[in-house]
Amino acid sequence: MFIVDAGEVEIERQKKQKRDYSGKQKSHTLKAQLLVDFENGQVIATAIDKGKTHDFKLLKRSRLPWVSSQLCLADRGYQGFAKRHAGACTPTQKPRNQPLAEDEKQHNRALARLRVKVEHVIRRFKIFRIFSGRYRSRRRRFGLRLNLIAGLLNYELAHAS
Repeated sequence: MFIVDAGEVEIERQKKQKRDYSGKQKSHTLKAQLLVDFENGQVIATAIDKGKTHDFKLLKRSRLPWVSSQLCLADRGYQGFAKRHAGACTPTQKPRNQPLAEDEKQHNRALARLRVKVEHVIRRFKIFRIFSGRYRSRRRRFGLRLNLIAGLLNYELAHAS
């Protein structure tokens, strides 16, 4: 079972500002996506793009090989994922002008309890200050640094006990 989530990292403005501006965050950002193994919390894959890229579009561009028997948990940013992958599980969206049914609310809560594991992994990245604060280094090396920190965190998890 896998969990996927994306986070945004604020960057400094450059000459070509429009391509990096994320309207949702109201700043210039880079987006980083993490695919985490549910069993041990290790980062399996990372992908990066400009901040205005949608989460699901970033997942499609990463071209990860999905096996239909694998269960993958995602948040509301990946609503169309269930159409492409049979094992995808996303929260149920509330219908317009109607309340959400009680069983759907329970499904969403149970999914959130499972997905909290990826939020803990993102917290571990924030300890290295790559997700917290402003990223001031070279943007081309952001993916390399993200992968290096993921490798360090995976090594720490593997040799913790």
